[in-house]
Amino acid sequence: MNFDDMDKSQERRSMVEDGAARNKPAVASTKLTAKSKRKMAFWTFMFLVCLLAGGAGGLLLYMGNALQPTEPGQEVKFTIPRGISSARIANQLEQNGLIRNGTVFAYYLKYKKMGDQFQAGEYAMSPGIELERIIEMLNNGETVQPETFKATIAEGLTVEQIAELLTEQGIVDKAKWLDLAAHPEKLQSSGGMTLPAFIKQIPNHEGMKFALEGYLFPETYEMLVESTEQDIMIRFIQELSAKLKGLPEDWDEQMDKLGLSFHEMLTIASLIEREVALDDERPVVASVIYNRIKKKMRLEIDATVQYALAEHKDRLLIVDTKIESPYNTYLNAGLPPGPIASPSLASIHAALNPEETKFLFYVTKKDGSKGHLFAETLKQHQNNINASNKTAKNN
Repeated sequence: MNFDDMDKSQERRSMVEDGAARNKPAVASTKLTAKSKRKMAFWTFMFLVCLLAGGAGGLLLYMGNALQPTEPGQEVKFTIPRGISSARIANQLEQNGLIRNGTVFAYYLKYKKMGDQFQAGEYAMSPGIELERIIEMLNNGETVQPETFKATIAEGLTVEQIAELLTEQGIVDKAKWLDLAAHPEKLQSSGGMTLPAFIKQIPNHEGMKFALEGYLFPETYEMLVESTEQDIMIRFIQELSAKLKGLPEDWDEQMDKLGLSFHEMLTIASLIEREVALDDERPVVASVIYNRIKKKMRLEIDATVQYALAEHKDRLLIVDTKIESPYNTYLNAGLPPGPIASPSLASIHAALNPEETKFLFYVTKKDGSKGHLFAETLKQHQNNINASNKTAKNN
């Protein structure tokens, strides 16, 4: 081997040794890379955990804010229709500025298992109201109460007097009211409100002023402000029907025994109402009416003359008793064409249950007691008149 070959051999060994040396660091580098990957995976996992935790916290914060009351504002009114879902109600509340987010509110209701009992109707709420208060109002149906009016119809008022009373309060138009009272057939077409059968049985007597005179029951009423003349009149008639149910069950049989139609019975009740102030005298005055009718005597009741007159008089004169009118019982025999006022239930009861007497006359006491003196004969009646006048002079 020459020296050149030896040098080349050494050079090759040196190169091999250098290669081996270079290979050792390469293995170490591979091990560091795996470690770095594990660290990277760990920190990536932690990052995702923090991200999810932060997202959940942010979501909770968002929902919590969405369930806070809105800024205070002016009251708003809104209507919840029947059958509407809680989700649509939530959207409606959001649109009216009462909640911040309808979707969140809807999920909140599901979580709380609420919303199924919400009631339909018109509500009034103000922005800034607490969430739980909104739920409470919807659950309880705390709707806006409609505006109403109250009217008291006293016993013994006529159709015209009722018209004047309601007109003064701005409730009805007098002309419309009187037209309906004269033509009850116009009430038949009023949708949704039924009329008692006795309205169809009102006779068409010649000269009758108002067919519905006496059929409007005296009572204190509360009704919606937007009620029409028809609504109010039908309500008054329905009240009469309701009050009749408070009479003994055989009241209609008693009416048949007396040989009366419902219209005639109500007419007698109205005469009693206008003539009598004391309840215990109502059946007695009823007996006088029935007794005179049986004897075919004219009733000669002052209240019928007052009804026939254009204006009420504190004291009737003989000339007034001669007025030409089918209601003037001084000139006409029997009952007038119809009632002359709205009778109370007490007068209706008296008309159905007259006391058994032989009285044919009565005169008002002038001592301020509002009572009457009764007589069977004309002579007794004249004595009662004199006695009443003496009492008036002494007072």
